[in-house]
Amino acid sequence: MKRKAQRDVLRDPEAAFVIQKVREGLPMSEFESLCGLLGLSEGRLAGLLGLSRATLHRRKKAGSLDRLESDRLVRYARLFSRAADALGGEERARSWLAAPARAFGGETPLDFADTEVGAREVEALLGRLQHGVFS
Repeated sequence: MKRKAQRDVLRDPEAAFVIQKVREGLPMSEFESLCGLLGLSEGRLAGLLGLSRATLHRRKKAGSLDRLESDRLVRYARLFSRAADALGGEERARSWLAAPARAFGGETPLDFADTEVGAREVEALLGRLQHGVFS
């Protein structure tokens, strides 16, 4: 079986655009959109991104997230997209991401993905589920 060629991020105009936007800080409208997609309150998503209530208020006032917060937001958007693809839809993705999983020691996939290493483990499990490898 052939391996898919990895995307060359430096030559991919879409990836380069996203990287630049993350570096600049994503607008709060992206935060609000992801709240809707994931079915989470602003407070819950802020917690996943490591934002306190006061910092969330400041970001709303400023109109954008900082670079690290933007990077975390993209991580969760990526996971939602992968979960929707692997599980057959957005509603299933929302449910799966919010449900405690034995594979993650009882944590939800959203909570487990609060680090890049954790997010990779969530993606790996989604890949196994998508290809019928039960874990």
